[in-house]
Amino acid sequence: MPCRHVDAASPSQPVYREDCTQCFDSIDDATGLDVCLYCFNGGCTGDRKHAALHHSTKSHPLVLNIQRSRRVVVRDEPPQKISKLSIAAETEADRYDYKTTVRCYECNCDIDNPSGKLATVVEGVMKANTFSRQAEVKAWEQEWSTCEHILSLQQEAPRQIQSQDLGHCSLCDLQENLWLCLQCGNLGCGRAQFGGLRGHSHGLEHKNLTGHAVAVKLGSITPDGTADVYCYQCDEERIDDELGRHLAHWGIILADRQKTEKSLTEMNVEENLRWEFSMTDEDGQELKKLYGEGFTGLKNLGNSCYLASSLQCLFDLPQFRKRYYLPKVMLPTVDDPAQDLETQLRKLADGLLSGRYSHPDLDTVASENSPGLAYQKGLAPSMLKHLIGRGHSEFSTMRQQDAFELLLHVFKLITRSHHTRELDDPTHAFRFVMEQRLQCINCKKVRYSTDEQDNISIPVPIRKTSVSSTDVTTGANDNRVGEYEAVTLKECLDSFTSQEVVELTCSACGSKSGFLKQSLFKTFPDVLAVNARRFVLLNWVPTKVNVPVVVGDVPYLLDDYKSAGRQPSEELLPEDTTENQVLFSANPEALQQLESMGFPPNRCLKALHATGNTDAQSAMEWLLTHMDDADIDAPLDLGAEEAAPSVADPEKVEMLGAMGFGPPQARKALRETGGDVERAVEWLFSHPDDQGEFEEDSHVTVDSSAKEPPGNSVLPAAFQLQSIICHKGASIHSGHYVAFIRKVIPGENSLSWVLFNDEKVVQAHDVEEMKKFAYVYFFKRV
Repeated sequence: MPCRHVDAASPSQPVYREDCTQCFDSIDDATGLDVCLYCFNGGCTGDRKHAALHHSTKSHPLVLNIQRSRRVVVRDEPPQKISKLSIAAETEADRYDYKTTVRCYECNCDIDNPSGKLATVVEGVMKANTFSRQAEVKAWEQEWSTCEHILSLQQEAPRQIQSQDLGHCSLCDLQENLWLCLQCGNLGCGRAQFGGLRGHSHGLEHKNLTGHAVAVKLGSITPDGTADVYCYQCDEERIDDELGRHLAHWGIILADRQKTEKSLTEMNVEENLRWEFSMTDEDGQELKKLYGEGFTGLKNLGNSCYLASSLQCLFDLPQFRKRYYLPKVMLPTVDDPAQDLETQLRKLADGLLSGRYSHPDLDTVASENSPGLAYQKGLAPSMLKHLIGRGHSEFSTMRQQDAFELLLHVFKLITRSHHTRELDDPTHAFRFVMEQRLQCINCKKVRYSTDEQDNISIPVPIRKTSVSSTDVTTGANDNRVGEYEAVTLKECLDSFTSQEVVELTCSACGSKSGFLKQSLFKTFPDVLAVNARRFVLLNWVPTKVNVPVVVGDVPYLLDDYKSAGRQPSEELLPEDTTENQVLFSANPEALQQLESMGFPPNRCLKALHATGNTDAQSAMEWLLTHMDDADIDAPLDLGAEEAAPSVADPEKVEMLGAMGFGPPQARKALRETGGDVERAVEWLFSHPDDQGEFEEDSHVTVDSSAKEPPGNSVLPAAFQLQSIICHKGASIHSGHYVAFIRKVIPGENSLSWVLFNDEKVVQAHDVEEMKKFAYVYFFKRV
């Protein structure tokens, strides 16, 4: 029978045609995936029937059922490594066979041979890029652009630069890794690079001394006009569309050049290809592959190993399992499940913990070189990655990120989301109170203050061994394992909690001798997240050093690090009234730009304060619209805002809501502008990506004096290592992350260490060495 809904379909939103937005069932399943032809939501058609649920809640009848089957491929594992940063990947048509059917839920019929408008929509659905496909493309394709510093480049008087065979750094004798300042023609060596390329960062030093931002790497220049161009001010690789003209200014003709060194892109690819964690034991045998509940891998979406390793550690914890793994509880009813954090976290929990998706990749056929069961296909958490990164300058990119910084960002997002008494915030398990004690060295009076935290970042003492391999003449440092003395966890904690002298003037006796400062635990969390700081600054570049930290599997007592609190014999310091004064520190770069435009200092300060102290452009726009204000030249007065209430006026929040701004954004805008609605509107327009201030951030509901402090102070405080995040690579923003987690493996009685290396999940051996060089440790209280 004909369907009366055919003409209603029209494309308007992103297409979720790879996996269900509410679970990880996909188009590879036997019954396929139903893609709504109205809103393009992807719904599963198996036993969970999320597609039917979508129809019942949204009344969207037309769907395109997509079933995908992989063409049989015989290959070795691991797959062939990618050797280029930008590749032309094989198309889906080369890898899969598709079967599609248009269906109408309301008429309960299939629509044969769709035509007209419906055929156009179906074709658009099949051609659309999915989230995971976009991630795969971006993973190995970086797009560079120009910047204002290149566009406004003013070159100094021309002169001839020495040929590429004779030139050397202006501050040392290096003749490789040379960067030409396009503004003045100075030659400076670059940073030391992966693969032994030497450098002392004299190019960066030149920028710091002169302010000249744009440089080109001489050895990377090719006759066709490509080269590494770097802007030190933006701290990004850039493109110079006028590179030929800029080089000719210094006597360098493109046609005469020959590329003699690897480009930054080529070195980046080479470095990324190196970082592999061994998947074999000491005898060369493959580690035991694991499948089932709690042993599900996550597919690498392109430089997303930092995300996968962090999520594996979090969802191993009972607090996260209890909060988000709710197989018998209906998912929340929302307009767009793919954009709902609660839905995506519960989707991930189901995917990781149910075992439903943890099985060998049936599309991989064993061969002589890779016998036995294949690794898992791995789940692609592309929707969750998008939500976590939305509005964040770093996590929204495809670049490698710091796993520890991601953890803190995820904690913030989860804390801001909605929780109930039955489904408590799982990050509460990480929270505790540190107590800081300040004592004047002269008069011995003290002051105590507390700070709520969800992690500690401990310094790792760095002591080189006597056989340290540092080349004094070249500055090259092998940074090999064994170059640094091993330290114990106790040494790191002792350093973290030790007393230090700080330079302060005593408000009681006026002495400038300083204070003794010490921070200890007032309460302990249920789960202690510890970041081991193994990075030092070498030539202004954060570089990781391989200092072993010895951490055992046995419970570890932290009783010695508990604060004793104020003692009866101690006399408190008087309150320093200057501490409560409201101060405003203007963005120095933006302030300089505004003053260089001719605006008076008072106006500049007012404009920056009114626009959130972000950039000169927003402040200038504010100034141009407030030139006629009667008090425009009056000094900035923060007195009124000092007395302003910290709670946003509900009526003003409602007024901003009527203009289309959400309550979180309205609350933050009012707080940033002292409750002034007009300035709040301007702030909102100049901060469109700011997520705002959620109820948990504001002071609306809970009196801090009555709030129960997180954690507990009961002793003994014994903690046992539960999981670790490990990193290989010289920088936290490159290399590779994996997770090791202690679990009970089916068929075994004791806890074993399990390696989660993206989609590969295996029983680990020789974890002691990996624990010594872990980046993040998770200890559970026992």
